[in-house]
Amino acid sequence: MQHYQKRAAAVAKRSVLAIAVLAGLVISANAAAADDGSLTWNGITLYGAADVGVAYQSHGAPLSQDVYFGLDYLVSKNGNKSTTSLAPNGLSQSKIGLKGTEKLTDGLDFVFNLEMGFNPTSGRLSDALASLVHNNGKAAVDQKTASDGSRAGQVFNGPAFAGVSSKEFGTLTLGRHNTPLADVIGKDDPQAGSYAFSVIGYSGATAGGGNTENVRADNSVKYNYNYQHFRFAAMWQFGKNDGSPGDGGQVSVGADFGGLSVDGVYAFKNTSIAAGSLSATQIAPCATATATGCGLAHDSLAATISDNESWTLAANYKLDDQWKLFGGYEQITYSNPSNPLAAGFDGLGGYTISVTNNNAYAFDKKLKVSWVGARFQLSKEWSLAGGYYHYDQNDYHSAKNSTGEIVRAPCSNNGFAQCSGNLDAFSLVADYRFTKRFDAYAGVMYSKVADGLSNGYLHDNNTNLMTGLRFQF
Repeated sequence: MQHYQKRAAAVAKRSVLAIAVLAGLVISANAAAADDGSLTWNGITLYGAADVGVAYQSHGAPLSQDVYFGLDYLVSKNGNKSTTSLAPNGLSQSKIGLKGTEKLTDGLDFVFNLEMGFNPTSGRLSDALASLVHNNGKAAVDQKTASDGSRAGQVFNGPAFAGVSSKEFGTLTLGRHNTPLADVIGKDDPQAGSYAFSVIGYSGATAGGGNTENVRADNSVKYNYNYQHFRFAAMWQFGKNDGSPGDGGQVSVGADFGGLSVDGVYAFKNTSIAAGSLSATQIAPCATATATGCGLAHDSLAATISDNESWTLAANYKLDDQWKLFGGYEQITYSNPSNPLAAGFDGLGGYTISVTNNNAYAFDKKLKVSWVGARFQLSKEWSLAGGYYHYDQNDYHSAKNSTGEIVRAPCSNNGFAQCSGNLDAFSLVADYRFTKRFDAYAGVMYSKVADGLSNGYLHDNNTNLMTGLRFQF
């Protein structure tokens, strides 16, 4: 616990420093802003958003002050009772960021982007893994909202990169990036990656190619190129570090044909990490000095390790000035890691991983994700968006036969998490933009899990109702 308190204090100091720096730039930008209200000064632009509201869940868990979505907007394993609460980031992540462009030569610019995501209900940096630590040793019925995620208390927990850009040759950047897959998912989601109303925005598994920690890639190089109606993006993550030890890569190809925009993405990530809370047994004192699986640090976490591969096809189509249609499909394959990880390393955000599972996928897990939806612009101020999301998980349950050989043991119920299963969700949101920077919204999402995907759940469904106010600059 002492280690966690020291880490929290260090993060707080970094947060104050970062906010002070950004606040200074706000003053400078305002002092030099043009009459159009822009916050650009000498090529540096300050941007951000604050999104907060009130939400009701039919089967939810208490508000988390750390994880970026705050509440169980989607059906979740620990959702156990109706709850009404303040709610953060319903439509978009609250954030403050800086981005800039500086001319180096004719046709070549230096570019950069730094972004800090925060929780408007607590003022804290968004830190998904801290929410998992808070649930260590607690039964599901006593847990708060929690999840793994790529925003893990870093000062710049969004993009943090720099590089060069040319209209003729494209843009090459180094650092921490939103992946090409995440870019495509956000563009082709009818709810635009909303936490409160989109399954693929809330969970991160789709945009992360299997695990939500991979929505953003540390220590990576990214290239974007556009030529007439065609576009290309590629990213390589070097790995070889505590937060993300495995390498990874993505390639995205897309094109626009009239009102139709289509993108295809291939992604892989080796030694991918899915973090989780520790059980009561794992943090309880050991009965003897030689006992194992007990006495673990209360501020450490468990993790499932895998090699992931995904293929995605997504599109949107603008029918006219009012209607826009969206749809997509992704297949994700999880396999046992080719390079297993031993416990005891520091993962994303500096959290110690004290338990690892390198054998979760004796048979490959395949998760198929599909979605469709539409947006309708009723007027300049009013818009409606609706979406349907579906997960389909194969049966990858295994067991040992009488000779000790691992064999497939088919199941299609909720007895094991490895049984085949599915998730369905429907959402509808109305949004009213009453000024250039302010909008108000209200919406609903109903979600339900079945069979293997409902294993261990206290309830198999959740209805989320939320209304909120968002300010963007």
